Amino acid sequence: MAYDPTQMKDYQIAELAEQNMPGAAEWQERLNLQSDEVIPYGRICKLDFIKIIDRLKDRPDGKYINVTAITPTPLGEGKTTTTLGLVEGLGKRGLNAGAAIRQPSSGPTMNVKGTAAGGGNALAIPMTEFSLGLTGDINDIMNAHNLAMVALNARMQHERNYDDAELAARGLKRLNIDPTAVEMGWVIDFCAQGLRKIIMGIGGRMNGYMMDSRFDIAVSSELMAILAVATDLKDLRERIGKIIVAYDRKGCPVTTSDLEVAGAMTAFMRNAINPTLLSTVEYQPVLVHAGPFANIAIGQSSIIADRIALKMFDYNVTESGFGSDIGFEKFWNVKCRLSGLVPNVSVITTSIRALKMHGGGPVVAAGRPLPAAYEKENLGLLEKGVANLQHHINIVKKSGINPVVCINAFYPDTREEIAMVRRYSEQAGARCALSEHWLKGGEGALELADAVIDACNDRVDFNYLYDPELPLRQRVELIAREIYGAKGVSWTPEAAAKAARLESDPAMAGFATMMVKTHLSLSHDPALKGVPRGWVLPVRDILVFAGAGFLCPVTGAVSLMPGTGSDPAYRRIDVDTATGKVIGLF
Repeated sequence: MAYDPTQMKDYQIAELAEQNMPGAAEWQERLNLQSDEVIPYGRICKLDFIKIIDRLKDRPDGKYINVTAITPTPLGEGKTTTTLGLVEGLGKRGLNAGAAIRQPSSGPTMNVKGTAAGGGNALAIPMTEFSLGLTGDINDIMNAHNLAMVALNARMQHERNYDDAELAARGLKRLNIDPTAVEMGWVIDFCAQGLRKIIMGIGGRMNGYMMDSRFDIAVSSELMAILAVATDLKDLRERIGKIIVAYDRKGCPVTTSDLEVAGAMTAFMRNAINPTLLSTVEYQPVLVHAGPFANIAIGQSSIIADRIALKMFDYNVTESGFGSDIGFEKFWNVKCRLSGLVPNVSVITTSIRALKMHGGGPVVAAGRPLPAAYEKENLGLLEKGVANLQHHINIVKKSGINPVVCINAFYPDTREEIAMVRRYSEQAGARCALSEHWLKGGEGALELADAVIDACNDRVDFNYLYDPELPLRQRVELIAREIYGAKGVSWTPEAAAKAARLESDPAMAGFATMMVKTHLSLSHDPALKGVPRGWVLPVRDILVFAGAGFLCPVTGAVSLMPGTGSDPAYRRIDVDTATGKVIGLF
C-alpha cells in the first residue's frame, strides 16, 4: 500500500512500514542466502561479503544502473528518493531488483539536509537505524582514524622527550616528523565549524605534542574512501597501511605502517567490510555500505556492495553523489575502472524547480520556504535552465551510456513544463520519464522503470574519458574542458610544482584523479548556475590519499568540515518516552 506523504512525516510512514519489514530469516529465504551469510544486528542485518561472493562467483551479473543528477539546488532534487522509487517500480514489474546506497552522516542528518533515506513512499527503512549510526561503520572509521592521530601525537611527544638510545630501548626508531607537515586531522561525525582549526597539546610536556590541528567530518576521512574502493579484507588492510599521516623533515612520507598502527586500525574496521541490508517501504532489498562525500572523495557506495548486489539481483540500482559532473564522472572513470564493472544505463534526476533556478530563478535556501516563482508555471525560466540538464546528458553520453532523464515530480509542475523537459531531453538524445515515486511509490515509478528496462537492452559502448597513463595535469585539463565546460585550467605555482613532483613519483603511478569541487555549480564557483561559459578552473592544491590511491586536485574553497545552520534538524528530533521511538527525523 502507498501512504499519504502529504499528510504524514517520513518517520511516520517509516514507522507504519516497519511493522511488516522483513527480518533476517525472511531475507535469507527471499534472497536465497545461506544461514552463515546473514549476520543479524537487531532489526537489521549485515551480509557476509566474502561468503556470498565466493558462492555466487559463477553467476552472471545483473543489470547495473547508476542514478545521478543535474547540478543540485541546496534542497537537493531527490536522487536517493529516485533510486529507491526506481527499485520499487522495478519490483512492481515483478523483477528481482535491489539498491546499493551510501550510509548517511550524522552531520547532515542533524543539520539541514536530513537523513538521505529518500522520502515519502520511496524511503529506506528502518529509518531510525539508518539515520542514527546503523551498524556502526562510521564509528569504526572514526575510531580507526583517530587512533592514527593518537599514534602520531604520542610518537612526536616521545621523540621530543627521549634521545635515540632511549627510543631504541623502547623498540622505536626516530621518525623525525615535521610538525608543520602533518596531513591528517581528527574526525567527528557532526558539522562542527568551531573545530575546523584547533591547537592541541596545550598544558605542558605531559599533555602531548603541541601543534596546530583540525577536525574534519568523519565521512571525509580517507578510511571512508578506502572502504568504498576496497575489494576484500586483505586489500583493506594493505590500503590502511599506506595512509600518509605526515611527512618527516626531509619531506619523506610517514605512514600508518611507520607508526605501527595500521593493524589496530584494521581491527576497528574488520566488521565494516560487510554491507548492511535494509529495505524500501515496499520491501525491496537495499544494501547500505560506505558514505564518502562526492565533492572531496569518490562519492559512491562501495564496490563490495555493488559486486554482491549484481550477483543477488537481476537489476542493481546504485547512486552517485551530487551531479554527473562530480559523482557520475568519478563513478565512470574511477569506480568502474577499479571494479571492472560496466553500467548499462545512467538515470539523470532532475526537477522542474531546479531547472528554473538554473534558468535564473530566485536563490533557494535550505530550511526556508520555496520562493513563489517556483510555485507557478514559467516556461521562459524553465527553457533557460534546461541547458544545465542537456549538459549533464552530454556528460553521461561521453561514457558510451544512453541516459534516462527522470523528472522527479513536484505538485506545482504543469503539463506544459513537463512536455518541455521531455522535448529537450529527447533532442539531446535521452529517454525521459515522469516519476511520482514520492507520492505513489512503485506505482508512481512505472514509467521510469519501463524506460530503464528498455535502456538496459541498448548496446553499451562504454569507454573511459582518459587513459590511465595520462599525466595528472593533462587529466585535470581534460576533465575541466570535457566535463565542466571550462575553457582551461590555472594552477597556483605551489600546486603546479606539487603536480610535477607527483607525476614523477613512481609510487603515485596509477593513482586515480579525484577532483575536489563544489557541487552547486558546473564551475568552481557555487554562485554560477546553469552552464557557465568562458571561465577557467583554478587548482590551488593537491591532496594525496595514498591508501585509497587518489590524487585530489583542489579547486575553489571546499571545506572538509561543514558548518551547522541556524535551524538544524536536531531541534525537531526527540524520543517518545512512552514508546522509546525516535520522532522528527526527515
